[in-house]
Amino acid sequence: MAIITFYNANSEETGKTSSLIAIATYMSIEHNVKNLIVSTTNKEDRIRRAYWKEEKKPKFSFGIFGPNKNNILEQEGGILGLAKMAKSNKVAPEIITNYTKVVFKDRLEILIGPEKQIDDIYEVYPDILTVANQYYDRIFVDLDDNVPKDIAEKILKKSDIIVICTNQRLSSIEQVRQRKAEDPLFKSSKTVLLIGRYDKYSKYNIKNITRYLGEKNQVLTIPYNTLYFEATDEAGVPDLFLKFKKFLDPEDRNASFVEEVKRASEGIIYRMQSIQAGL
Repeated sequence: MAIITFYNANSEETGKTSSLIAIATYMSIEHNVKNLIVSTTNKEDRIRRAYWKEEKKPKFSFGIFGPNKNNILEQEGGILGLAKMAKSNKVAPEIITNYTKVVFKDRLEILIGPEKQIDDIYEVYPDILTVANQYYDRIFVDLDDNVPKDIAEKILKKSDIIVICTNQRLSSIEQVRQRKAEDPLFKSSKTVLLIGRYDKYSKYNIKNITRYLGEKNQVLTIPYNTLYFEATDEAGVPDLFLKFKKFLDPEDRNASFVEEVKRASEGIIYRMQSIQAGL
């Protein structure tokens, strides 16, 4: 059981969410364990869009005994419905799955975030993660910038692995370097660094960034890939990764993308296993 939280190193675009989606999807296909993605955003939900096409919301209908039960379930799914249970102390590990959406049965589920700003919704996340960690083998948390600082700190503290995401801009890399020297979070053994939307042709490549930051192991990357980034906007991620697994030729230009997703996934698992073994 492990909580893996993806966290922005700074306020710039880092490809954090798309990196999480790629890694969680890859692990779900390759490993026969129960995975859960937890979205914390109340803004445009890229996770939802990566897996499902936008659905027209059903009209709220009333029967002779009040609102239709199916409409109620539609309205109260995701974190909103689960939050009500949490506030009533009724959340049990096995019922969380009733509030998720399934991508791959018994392999990958999504807990959708709130669709609008609700001030007290965030306070339930730490408790829900604690309970969910008793049921799912791996929980991937997309920690959004809108989460209040005190709640974000609780989530980070509960996390077994923190994937700190940044981009290839020199100013961003310099910020990471400074925080590595000052911030205990960036010094922690449970922290790994990842470059999102990575461009191997930049002079700030893996080798140079790793050396500049003084990392023992190469930083992880999720390269920019046209097919993948189109898929994240068109509910095509599951099919794309299944296609990659079945038909990808080693000489195909997409092979390097899959190899880096694999390396990032294995790097996270290795760090997690090392910590659990006390190494």
